[in-house]
Amino acid sequence: MTVADLTSGSSLSSARQWRPELGLGHRSRAREARNLLARVVMWTAFLIALIPLAWILWTVITRGIGLVLEPVWWNNSQRGITSRMVGGGAAHAIQGTLLMALVTAVMAVPVGVMTAIYLVEYGRGRLAKTVSFMVDILTGIPSIVAALFIYAVWVTTFGLQRVGFAVCLALVMLMIPVIVRSTEEMLKLVPNELREASYALGVPKWKTIAKVVLPTAFSGIVTGILLGLARIMGETAPLLILGPYTANLATNLFGGFMATLPTMINTNRVESLQPAIDRTWASAFTLILVILLLNLAGRLVARTSKVRN
Repeated sequence: MTVADLTSGSSLSSARQWRPELGLGHRSRAREARNLLARVVMWTAFLIALIPLAWILWTVITRGIGLVLEPVWWNNSQRGITSRMVGGGAAHAIQGTLLMALVTAVMAVPVGVMTAIYLVEYGRGRLAKTVSFMVDILTGIPSIVAALFIYAVWVTTFGLQRVGFAVCLALVMLMIPVIVRSTEEMLKLVPNELREASYALGVPKWKTIAKVVLPTAFSGIVTGILLGLARIMGETAPLLILGPYTANLATNLFGGFMATLPTMINTNRVESLQPAIDRTWASAFTLILVILLLNLAGRLVARTSKVRN
């Protein structure tokens, strides 16, 4: 075979035919076998993880959908309803959950976003490493530890009552690291060319961050905030320790008790009567629906406004 033949198309097809003789076909079949094995293992692990999730969702939906479909569930509270009585709704718990989540977000979002901006845009040296290390510690703190810390400060040290705002303070400690890490990753995805172009035009750094970097990473930041909200709305330990349950509608975070969906679940689960059991499953289904809507909203924002590279 000449050099000209090797450069021709016929020689390339001949070379392909020679591969089994060189042992390349055997190696290709081995790679295909390993690829098939990896796929089987991956799908098997996925199905194993999916089975308990589907079982839990099916159980909660089938046992709780009856009350959730009734309009009274969304309009009334449990005031005057005992564990033996059928009726009442979860309006007081839904309202308390959303109110605490809103107040927590008002406190946690600015701190989390500003911390992420400092770490990505300004953070250098020992101080930045210390801040990043503290965020990592907050990420791994169990919710009950955060609740006990706020209880020690709010109730034991200052002698204040257990109220909804104390719960919000504990939830802030859990929400901040989620926002910091998600915002930090989204800011890192912003191309440096955009920053350099802004600097070349004489735009100050703070204005570049406000007008170029943050708008570019806006969708990812919003997604992280919504995911952080979804996490804190399902927390139970801070509510049990700092926020006593009430069957009445309540909007005052600084006085009196306030109901939430997790505490409503915990209150009804200790009852053995069927009406209370039905309310437990319905409350759990309602909480899943609220968190699901937040996650869907986060994905919708991420898809409609993506970071452009």
